[in-house]
Amino acid sequence: MTVSANRLELLQIADAVAREKSIDKQIVLAAMADAIQKAARSRYGQETNIRADINPQTGEMKLQRLMEVVETVEEPAREIDLRAARTRNPDAQVGDFIAEQLPPMDFGRIAAQSAKQVIVQKVREAERDRQFDEYKDRIGEIVNGTVKRVEYGNVIVDLGRGEAIIRRDELIPREIFKYGDRVRAYVYDVRREQRGPQIFLSRTHPQFMAKLFAMEVPEIYDGIIEIRSVARDPGSRAKIAVISHDSSIDPVGACVGMRGSRVQAVVGELQGEKIDIIPWNENAASFIVNALQPAEVAKVVLDEDAERIEVVVPDDQLSLAIGRRGQNVRLASQLTGWDIDILTEEEESSRRQKEFSERSRLFMEALNVDEMVGQVLASEGFTSVEEVAYVDADEIASIDGFDEETAGEIQMRAREYLERIEAEHDAKRIELGVSDELRELPGITTAMMVAVGEDDVKTIEDFAGYAVDDLVGWKERKDGETKFMPGVFSNFDVSRAEAEQMVVAARLKMGWITEADLASDEDAEADAEAAAGEEAGTEAAEGADA
Repeated sequence: MTVSANRLELLQIADAVAREKSIDKQIVLAAMADAIQKAARSRYGQETNIRADINPQTGEMKLQRLMEVVETVEEPAREIDLRAARTRNPDAQVGDFIAEQLPPMDFGRIAAQSAKQVIVQKVREAERDRQFDEYKDRIGEIVNGTVKRVEYGNVIVDLGRGEAIIRRDELIPREIFKYGDRVRAYVYDVRREQRGPQIFLSRTHPQFMAKLFAMEVPEIYDGIIEIRSVARDPGSRAKIAVISHDSSIDPVGACVGMRGSRVQAVVGELQGEKIDIIPWNENAASFIVNALQPAEVAKVVLDEDAERIEVVVPDDQLSLAIGRRGQNVRLASQLTGWDIDILTEEEESSRRQKEFSERSRLFMEALNVDEMVGQVLASEGFTSVEEVAYVDADEIASIDGFDEETAGEIQMRAREYLERIEAEHDAKRIELGVSDELRELPGITTAMMVAVGEDDVKTIEDFAGYAVDDLVGWKERKDGETKFMPGVFSNFDVSRAEAEQMVVAARLKMGWITEADLASDEDAEADAEAAAGEEAGTEAAEGADA
């Protein structure tokens, strides 16, 4: 019964490999069958169509040669004519396959080695597929593992059923791991690569902190408290914004825990990283004031279009608001998504005085009035000559010391000044060679035409080549700071939507796009928004069910 023992041994090997590699036993048996087929072809000829089957219950192996039924035989090793096929199977039709049983074969050393390589390769591929399928759905989770080795500062982690890497820049500064250490990290990416699936872990990712809080604070895990945003300077300081969906529960107190037990557990995992827990607020100004804690804020001025905020603090609070090397204001900016400018009360007062004197001087020169009249107009809130020229005359006449005649005279001088400036700009435009057809673009002024002319744009076709960022400017993040790069229209009061309207109008005139293109783009955006809304609704419903 040697054959039976061999069959039993085959199944035992397949079972052992499947358990060790955590893959399906059928995959191992299929790999063995492929290896036997390859070895059989080397004996019977590579052109031969051979199929090997292994019975998963008994381990019995069948080796067959398949011959395709054809009208005219062109490849004798793979084909059989219809008449010959019907001597073996009376029901045979063209396109069917006739199976011919082959005798069991003994593997030579080379064939056995080749078969082994096929099995190893197939099993390795199956193991990689299993590992990728298992971990691709675990992105966003925290995993525990053991340090396997450290290579050039990168930590290789054994997860039990896979191997992951924490790159040097994803480790907390001054954090050292050695072989055998237990490590906890956040899965932020899983990718298929040539050498197999790569699982990337991080201990510096903002969501690592959020997940740690969810593990320590039951209210976060249950969804009563929500973490809205996280900003980290890994190993040094972090800010986390939380909100409670139950008015009876204080989100900050719940995250801190009794005598700080909950937050201390997170701090201990993050190597002593100091954590500021901030109450989230829908009101941007209040939220930013909270985010700048522990500094006290005297006043805030928001620019919602540019998502920029100016924060005024007492002189003695400036260093606290900015933080060491700008850390506090940088983290507050990351947490809130706003660019934050910090000013002392003295700096803000000096700037306001400077702006007031500049506006006063502008009115004195443009309207040919004395200093007192210029200062009165500036103090009443007028910021430009255009406002003075086109505001309702009653508003100027209602100022103390002014009457209707004075208001009329001031407005007449303002309009004459604007006409003179317009004439100067038009002369400059002509000198630069800017085409008059640019006036057809919605919202463009002669001063703007001069600006584009100085940028070497002369025609509608030239203007159509602009990107919206070229006109209104854009933001770039360099060295951890967001920097604004000015555009051609940065000195003008032009919104992004208005700039986009000008560019679209220019492209329509040039025929680069059509009204139909715009309509289809709008439909696509509407569909995308609707889909996003449905998805959000589904997630909310699933959350409620859970």
